[in-house]
Amino acid sequence: MGYIHCCGGLRKTRSYKLVPQANFVLCELDYLKQCPVCGHTVVQLTRVDKNDNISTVRKVNQKAKQFLDKLKKFILYEEVPLKIPKNSGKFYLNYNEYGVLKRCYSNLSSLKIGLYENKNLNNHVQSF
Repeated sequence: MGYIHCCGGLRKTRSYKLVPQANFVLCELDYLKQCPVCGHTVVQLTRVDKNDNISTVRKVNQKAKQFLDKLKKFILYEEVPLKIPKNSGKFYLNYNEYGVLKRCYSNLSSLKIGLYENKNLNNHVQSF
């Protein structure tokens, strides 16, 4: 999923990969059907050539629709973002403290992970 800068913010768009044309390595097309603020239709073509120079072509409203119709025959596929499930409510972090397995439910900042009791260590500090 791509983004187009419109009306002072980044707007989520539908992204398409295009067939690279002459002297270009990568061609991508971003399509914003309607900006939530101004209501414009925006199409932006981004191309990268062999010397890593980036060129963009941006069209708005009626010219954007005509530009999209003209480029539809060059579309290879649409980039679809992966959907990540948000099931974090039943997750517990198992950790080890002094050789005992415990579970952390919410307070991650107070964890003491990987502590082992050492009876031979003498930590008495003498003050003079």
